[in-house]
Amino acid sequence: MRELLLLRHAEAMQAGPDGRDVERPLSMHGEAQARAVGTWLAERGAEPDAVLCSSARRAQMTADMVCQGLRTRTPQFLPAIYQATPGELLSVMENHAPDARRVLLVGHNPGLEQLLALLTEGRSVGARGMTPAALAWIDFADDALEPAHGRLRTLWAP
Repeated sequence: MRELLLLRHAEAMQAGPDGRDVERPLSMHGEAQARAVGTWLAERGAEPDAVLCSSARRAQMTADMVCQGLRTRTPQFLPAIYQATPGELLSVMENHAPDARRVLLVGHNPGLEQLLALLTEGRSVGARGMTPAALAWIDFADDALEPAHGRLRTLWAP
């Protein structure tokens, strides 16, 4: 069975030091959220084989804190995840973690919530919301990251 952990970055500050969206850091609350996600995953033995993360500062900070809690491998920071569509996110996973059994993908809305809907319901329109630091754990019985092939095990947020 293949598993996908979709994690929206934790709560971020309203503006980055230079005013650019990509440079927005986590808020203090967001840092606590990210640590809580790492603890929650560790308690469930859900260590990923690969961690793919947006290159945006808030996502990088989220991934780093989650991985500290898991004592897991270093995330791959990929610009292609920032503002990606569901199709682009699938392509990133195919290109950067093709053999991983459990992938943690740290990114942004609307792409993540649309990907969740696509993989579990077969459509990305009308996707359910993912709040900051929300984690969707999806199982794939046939290992295929294809529309409507996933089963949502849980949707959790600190």
